[in-house]
Amino acid sequence: MQVYIGTSGWNYNHWRMIFYPEDCPRSRWLEFYARSFNTVELNATFYRSMREKTFENWYKRTPAGFQWSVKANRFITHIKRLKEAEEPLARFLRSLAPLKEKQGPILIQLPPSLGFEGEVFDAFSRLLPGGLKFALEARNKSWLTDASLSALEKYHIAWCISDTAQRYPYLEAITADFIYIRLHGSKMLYASDYSEEELKAWAEKIRSWGRKTYVYFDNDYMAYAPQNALRLEQLLGEALS
Repeated sequence: MQVYIGTSGWNYNHWRMIFYPEDCPRSRWLEFYARSFNTVELNATFYRSMREKTFENWYKRTPAGFQWSVKANRFITHIKRLKEAEEPLARFLRSLAPLKEKQGPILIQLPPSLGFEGEVFDAFSRLLPGGLKFALEARNKSWLTDASLSALEKYHIAWCISDTAQRYPYLEAITADFIYIRLHGSKMLYASDYSEEELKAWAEKIRSWGRKTYVYFDNDYMAYAPQNALRLEQLLGEALS
């Protein structure tokens, strides 16, 4: 079993002197981060297009075996709403080419207003190329159905198990040969610290599922995310990949 544990983003000023040492310049934060974690979830791609040279630079600065999970651009998910997305999707995927073997899953995060429509999702899923991993984080309860989960299984897309302090629907489902988990905070979105008991429970679930797993902590407030990620690493053992 391979487990990749990291945080959703790494470039947070408020992590200085909590996670990043005071004498570590910001220009070296990625290298410092990659000494502790074997993966990161990249959020910046959701908000803007990134140059291929940027991905090439990040590839060079991270060690062998490191995995970059990348959030799909919101133009695809929130503006086009998965419809007529062939050109922007192809353009987005081309930009990721410099990550090569370090490219992890691509996260398709949907807006809460976007419910499951079988024909729309089927047409979009047919655009996804083979050889890449895709995960879907849906925030509308219409996705919590056998029909939607069957569609995810059909296209080997992982259902994102997402803990959002009960703000959005929660479901533990396995629809692909890997598992994708986002931990946004159990009590307060982005701002609550996971307790020892909660982290132990997540470690036990991951062990019981027994599949390649990607886990990202998105509770960046007070640098809870890297602290929780480090503890989950310890609970699951040192040899994670």
